[in-house]
Amino acid sequence: MRVLFLRRIFALSFTRDNHLHYRKMKTINLKTAAIAALFGIGLLSGCVNRTANQNTSDDMKTLNLTQAWDKTFPQSDKVNHSKVTFTNRYGITLAADMYVPKDASGKLPAIAVCGPFGAVKEQAAGLYAQTMTERGFLTLAFDPSYTGESGGEPRYVVSPDINTEDFSAAVDFLATNDKVDPEQIGIIGICGWGGLAINAAAADPRIKATVASTMYDMSRVSANGYFDADDSAEARNALRKTLAAQRTEDFRNGFPKPGGGVPDELPADAPQFFKDYHAYYKTPRGYHKRSLNSNQGRNATEAIPFINFPLMSRADEIENAVLIIHGEKAHSRYFGEDAFKKLKGDNKELMIIPGANHTDLYDNLTVIPFDKFEAFFKSNL
Repeated sequence: MRVLFLRRIFALSFTRDNHLHYRKMKTINLKTAAIAALFGIGLLSGCVNRTANQNTSDDMKTLNLTQAWDKTFPQSDKVNHSKVTFTNRYGITLAADMYVPKDASGKLPAIAVCGPFGAVKEQAAGLYAQTMTERGFLTLAFDPSYTGESGGEPRYVVSPDINTEDFSAAVDFLATNDKVDPEQIGIIGICGWGGLAINAAAADPRIKATVASTMYDMSRVSANGYFDADDSAEARNALRKTLAAQRTEDFRNGFPKPGGGVPDELPADAPQFFKDYHAYYKTPRGYHKRSLNSNQGRNATEAIPFINFPLMSRADEIENAVLIIHGEKAHSRYFGEDAFKKLKGDNKELMIIPGANHTDLYDNLTVIPFDKFEAFFKSNL
């Protein structure tokens, strides 16, 4: 049963399907192997500024933005919500939900939110954004390039450069919005977007405060495997060969192969973290029709850029404030703890939430430390 389970996951995987050799499988336990497999499926699987009233009909038609409330969380009666678009430095138009406090006056502090890595803005990012707006911030939950309602072709690809730029493009939009104080802009990155948020903070000093919640370092996990179990030139070269063969096949077929999302069904002996992801992405709690992990995942060659372009290489040069949040029981906790070690200065914090797992910080309102977020941003914006 366990071998069949792993084979099924490897069949869906885009990164480590042929990379984890059977002899290596003998040396690592089921949980580690399943982690590597699962996150191979998709969890591994400017600026033209426009305010809500400046969206053009062409943008709406091109991006086909949904106007109905289609989030995985209820709409708050304390905020005004609207769809907006803006363009990044590469000419890709991004779609976002903008949340503004009702009865707000004057220039507001603002926060851009993105993630988790296999999600869309209608899931955790939107929940974070709306909740922070209830606390007085103008917020923007956006879909990154090639994902969700945002533009970019082909669909469901990633780029360390472009996706870092997406955060800065959101800052472009906010900094030129009449409702926002351009000197009071922060960002929140969830899961894989936590590492990208820290990367963006290192590149863009306009970002005055950064929160990385239940973060992943996507370059590290792509290049080294989970818990750095495949951190060797031999393992990376084997992976590169697999990915190179797949891109040849994609070109021959004229379209990219999907990497696969979270499976519809799990075996009884699936690791707990696997069940946690399934409980979020594959049930009414967190399922969304545009979510990558809820459906077919990102493209099978997703790991290619992350292997050779490490994130957070200049994290030690970030002068502005950074807060890293992780669950005590999160399998991904080591990403946040090691990222924190790179940071310098008294305005950097690491907060571990007792008893929390990775996905608790997606949508569990009793666990996500919104009081801490509010205090952090108010102190640093």
